[in-house]
Amino acid sequence: MRSLSHRRRSLDIWPGFVDALSSLIMVMVFVLLIFAVGQFVLSQTLVGKNKALADLNDQIAALAKTLSLTQSENATLSAKSQELNVSLGAAAGARDAAQLALTQREAEAAKLSADIAALTELKQQLESHIASMGAQLDDSKKDLVAKTDLAAQSAAQVELLNRQLAALRDQLGQLTASLDLANASVKNKDAKIDDLGKQLNLALANKVNELARYRSEFFGKLKEALGDRADIRVVGDRFMVSSDILFDTASADLGAQADGQLGQLAQTLKQVTAEIPSNIDWVLRIDGHTDRRPIHNERFPSNWELSTARAVAIVKYLVVQGIPANRLAANGFGEFQPVDTAATDDAYARNRRIEIQLTNR
Repeated sequence: MRSLSHRRRSLDIWPGFVDALSSLIMVMVFVLLIFAVGQFVLSQTLVGKNKALADLNDQIAALAKTLSLTQSENATLSAKSQELNVSLGAAAGARDAAQLALTQREAEAAKLSADIAALTELKQQLESHIASMGAQLDDSKKDLVAKTDLAAQSAAQVELLNRQLAALRDQLGQLTASLDLANASVKNKDAKIDDLGKQLNLALANKVNELARYRSEFFGKLKEALGDRADIRVVGDRFMVSSDILFDTASADLGAQADGQLGQLAQTLKQVTAEIPSNIDWVLRIDGHTDRRPIHNERFPSNWELSTARAVAIVKYLVVQGIPANRLAANGFGEFQPVDTAATDDAYARNRRIEIQLTNR
């Protein structure tokens, strides 16, 4: 009996144990259910955030493409601005009324280049800002993956980035409008420069034609004063005088006959140039030429030195005779521009010459 009573007391603990175990299992199932629901809600939240980030990345890519196109247009605009500066630099040498207007256009082009440079700098700042925003987005992605409890803060950051992107779009629109205005201004400047170029070419042509009339008169009077001589010729726009009637062989000192010939040249030049208007910038070129036979002495190591020294001697003589020094130019060509390539004494004599040309500066 005692043994049976002890067995009954031992068996009475199982119902309580089973109840406790059942309660524990229900609690665990409930906890697992709560965890599964939380994971599902969190997954849906992350999917929505990732989609928003993907859309934002697409917008950034589109904006980067737009900026790339703007950069290409800006490079084209810079090239056109450089071409404009080259054109203005070439036209700046003209001595007429168009020179002042062309210089003003060049200053305007420089100002336009400065404006374009400022716009380019602003575009670079925008690109840097966008790159910084891309880095912030990458950091936001990492934070969303590593820390799910910061989902609300990431959403606020995405909203802030969206507002910043909207502001950048506004700035990009302003930059595009400024570039369009700059393009229109460059086209206007191109049209004005083309017009100035036409006026400049016309004015230069008129001046060349006007100087040609005085050149013909000068050669006519000089030919009349010197007489009909075989060693003095007019070829095109040049007056050729044989060096043999002005200098001794291998010498740059004016001979006895030179004073009469050059004196008549100086008097004729004074008469003609007195009639040339002051707005024509003329110059009398004296070019020295030799034959191809080499010369080598202490004073003249080559024909270059000899031809140059002879041209300078004539220039100095004309200065003494009253011709303004700023209207004279001396050049030496040696034996490298012959008028007769034959290897005869007559050809050598024709190549030993002084050429006189009345031309524009």
